[in-house]
Amino acid sequence: MASDLENLRLSLAEKQAAVEKQGDVVRALKASEAKQSDIDAAVSALQALKLELHNASKDYAALSGAANGNVSNETFRKEVNNTLERRFFIIPSFQIYGGVTGLYDYGPPGCAVKANVLAYWRQHFVLEEGMLEVDCPCVTPHVVLKASGHVDKFTDLMVKDEKSGQCYRADHLLKEYCKENLEKDLLMSTEKRDELKHVLAVLDELSAEELGAKIKQYGIVAPDTKNPLSDPYPFNLMFSTLIGPTGLLQGYLRPETAQGIFVNFKDLYYYNGTKLPFAAAQIGQAFRNEIAPRQGLLRVREFTLAEIEHFVNPDDKSHPKFKDVADLKLLLFPREEQMNMKDPVPTRLGDAVAKGVINNETLGYFIGRTYLFLITLGIDKLRLRFRQHLLNEMAHYACDCWDAEIECSYGWIECVGLADRSAYDLKAHTEKSKIELIAREKFTEPKEVEKLVIMPIKKETGRFFKGDARKVEEALEAMSEPEAMEMKERLESEGQVSFKVCTLNKDVTINKNMVSISKTVEKVTGRSFTPSVIEPSFGIGRIIYCLYEHSFYTRPSKTGEEQCSVFRFSPVVAPIKCTVFPLVQKKEFDARATELSKQLTRAGLSCKIDTTGTSIGKRYARTDELGVPFAVTVDAEGVTVRERDSKEQIRVPAEEVPSLLKDLCDQQLSWEEALTRYEIVGGTNTV
Repeated sequence: MASDLENLRLSLAEKQAAVEKQGDVVRALKASEAKQSDIDAAVSALQALKLELHNASKDYAALSGAANGNVSNETFRKEVNNTLERRFFIIPSFQIYGGVTGLYDYGPPGCAVKANVLAYWRQHFVLEEGMLEVDCPCVTPHVVLKASGHVDKFTDLMVKDEKSGQCYRADHLLKEYCKENLEKDLLMSTEKRDELKHVLAVLDELSAEELGAKIKQYGIVAPDTKNPLSDPYPFNLMFSTLIGPTGLLQGYLRPETAQGIFVNFKDLYYYNGTKLPFAAAQIGQAFRNEIAPRQGLLRVREFTLAEIEHFVNPDDKSHPKFKDVADLKLLLFPREEQMNMKDPVPTRLGDAVAKGVINNETLGYFIGRTYLFLITLGIDKLRLRFRQHLLNEMAHYACDCWDAEIECSYGWIECVGLADRSAYDLKAHTEKSKIELIAREKFTEPKEVEKLVIMPIKKETGRFFKGDARKVEEALEAMSEPEAMEMKERLESEGQVSFKVCTLNKDVTINKNMVSISKTVEKVTGRSFTPSVIEPSFGIGRIIYCLYEHSFYTRPSKTGEEQCSVFRFSPVVAPIKCTVFPLVQKKEFDARATELSKQLTRAGLSCKIDTTGTSIGKRYARTDELGVPFAVTVDAEGVTVRERDSKEQIRVPAEEVPSLLKDLCDQQLSWEEALTRYEIVGGTNTV
């Protein structure tokens, strides 16, 4: 099955590229006003290629277990979620009390998958890149999140059912309306279809007024009651709390882990030997009081984030290891393609950076490393794309932002955000805290620089302003260069100027003899600057849920009377690496199985031993449903090792089993290579 799936994957990629190429041909012919017959022929060829792509997509989805194959999204999703809950990967929290929407518990296999994902994240990013890991509190004081902008701007637009008071996210209602109509109304006009596609493309850009107008235009009502909806209004997503018994210190449960890194920049910079670039990382819980959490692990109120803040000189965003990922070819969805309603483009990463589609090498490097991380976990690379934020989606301070989006039964889901945030965060905390969060660059040779010198004449300011003199002097010294040069010009022409002193909350008159403003040239050996930040932010729960869907498939039982559920987890993330079974209940077999299990545990492999009298086929099926990649069976002739997806078995000397499985799980050896080393036994028709 694995080889069939890979062949279909390659065929699908070729057909996607062919459709994209033919689409460019059609657009070029139309732009050049070619003969209508030539355009018609090109359009016919494009339609034929799209039909081939559609059929190939269905074949691939059916074989891979995706939701777009021969079962509906809802049916597939229900099958996956039933298996996840039945085998205790995840369940809604507090079920015996009715549960709370947006909160989930991870059971034993779910915890193991999550732990393995995080362990590999640490290996792939923290260890590989030499990052500095920190662990900061979840409870964050008001002043920190006020400085970062979360208190004022961390909002979603909400609408209410005007009769019941039920709350909904306004953009989600509009999105669901557009997607449902595009899927179900096959007779929709081209103009209407293009309009709804455009709304989906710019959904995140719409203001409250524009969103409300669209809801009214399309007659969207409350989905549960069909009652009319209120106008959209902002709702802050942070959970507030009081710190300490007095109730005087306002705090919040953090909406992200990043702020803990930013406020520790000064110590991290010194810990790193005052050298740039460097990266800090943090894994931890974050909290968002979602308006209407749905979609399982995709939208919850408490979740795990793994975030990286890579600090870099804003004048040099090159990366020494970019060449290691430059040749990766992945699906990019630049903003131009989105606005022109085109499809994502398979693009070489090096070309995207060279052409300026991706702003800089460091951002491109992390996009490449994120791609490798996700596909190693088991995310299907044909259902993984990197979408660039539209201009109005980005914060005003951001240079460039991309999302790693994974397709699942809910559509394309943002799972990783990759943003060049410029120097916004460090500057905001510097301004609020009055602590300089800056770095220092040493020049190879001294440079001559022009420096502004503002010198209050304290004898005159003291005589004129008396007790307020110090505040006036501090305000003069704090002037920006444009403000100071404007004052100098006016003092020379008019002799005095009116000057606002914020700390006094009034205007004062500054005479020419009260301040000296000049520029001098100095030789300097370096400069101070605020570093820029490249931030990859990983939503671990979302990645895990998409991994569950991408890994799930069913196959007939041995009798063919029922379908058996299987998770094709990579050994990297599998909750249990192998199981050990005595073929039948015998003391001799049980003792050998127990000893082998101990050896596997000592080798660092999580394993589970099952000495029940259940048939071997049923025991295989139970562990396949947990995604266990290998099963070790002890019988009268020795030991066999079974691979989950192919169901192939090999006879292995007992003393070699731990090292063999260690190599297989560490991906130092493939199953195909193992087949060439050991005797193949039995057939592949066992469950």
